[in-house]
Amino acid sequence: MTSDSAGVVGLVLTSQALRGLGYGVAAVQLGVILRLDGLTSGEVGLMLAAVLVGTLVSSLALARWGDRVGRRRAYAALYGALVCSGTVIALGAPPWLLAVVAMSGALSVEVIESGPFTTLEQVMLASTGRPRRELVRGFGLYNAVAAGAGTAGALLGALPADRRLLGGVLATVGTAGLVLATRLPAGVEVPAVLPGLPRTRMLARSRGPVARLAGLFAVDSLAGGFVVQAYIGYWLSLRYGATTQTIGVTFAALGVLQTASLLAAPVVATRVGLLRTMVFTHLPANLLLAALPFAPGLPGAIVLLMARACLSQMDVPTRQAYVMALVPEEERTAAAAVTNTARYLTRPAGPALAGLILPFGLALPFVIAGVAKTAYDLTLWRIFRSVRLPAEQRSP
Repeated sequence: MTSDSAGVVGLVLTSQALRGLGYGVAAVQLGVILRLDGLTSGEVGLMLAAVLVGTLVSSLALARWGDRVGRRRAYAALYGALVCSGTVIALGAPPWLLAVVAMSGALSVEVIESGPFTTLEQVMLASTGRPRRELVRGFGLYNAVAAGAGTAGALLGALPADRRLLGGVLATVGTAGLVLATRLPAGVEVPAVLPGLPRTRMLARSRGPVARLAGLFAVDSLAGGFVVQAYIGYWLSLRYGATTQTIGVTFAALGVLQTASLLAAPVVATRVGLLRTMVFTHLPANLLLAALPFAPGLPGAIVLLMARACLSQMDVPTRQAYVMALVPEEERTAAAAVTNTARYLTRPAGPALAGLILPFGLALPFVIAGVAKTAYDLTLWRIFRSVRLPAEQRSP
């Protein structure tokens, strides 16, 4: 690995750690702050949906113009938006203004997000030129850093809910991210097209497989939208009267388990393959998710969440590596943006619908999510089990 490549990896991992810290605080406190502000369950769901809509819009913009604007410029712009979002939260702005900044694309309702930041970082890591096995390990470490930092963020979020704390952390993370963005080397940008050569259309060679993956990811993301981490924190406080201290410690423990599973995912993928790891670790996690609302009390619910955390995120690094391995290098930005955008095309409907249907049954959001995610896994396996990755076709 060249020194520039090593520098890119270091900067991306540092950036991921900072955001994981901020998003860990947000996952614990955001829903509780909104509830303390007097918002109903439906309004909380709509506010969280606004965050996801912003992620969708910014991801679509990256898919269309990201490489033309420049990856470093787009990266810096996102961190600037995070500074603005944190400032608005800290100042106690009215809900309508909070909804506006929520749509900037810089916020997240989960520690490990799949939005515009991830799109850019996913391509930056793939641009280092490492072999596929090392790339899978890199994505495992990348997501494990987020989970580990999110653990620290969840512990910080265990303090009494305070918008100045949450907003201050997010603004500080955004400022630090701006500094890191200025230190990225030119090598992270897409290779320039030689004069006189036409630009190829987006996803010219891999449109079919990417479109199928995007459709499946959209289904999985819609289901996941019913149970985003910020919503689970809200649900625990509503269903069991859990305090931010309890939620924060629980999310911290979940972060430790997720970190371990993310580091283990590349090892499993090396033995059984990327697709098998994606599907067969996700299926039992879905059953645990559907069982969560039937726990007899808060301790039982926490045990189910911990069991699910051991498996539910193992598909994340393998999914990212799978997409990067499936498409040619010149189409990676578009493929990452399209597949990540697909996850947010339907995701905003999840928390909004969960908030609306919650009065009809506390179990409904979790059962719907578990069933839909199981259908996604089975369909993904059926469609792609016979597809060989280009790297597999070139090597024994």
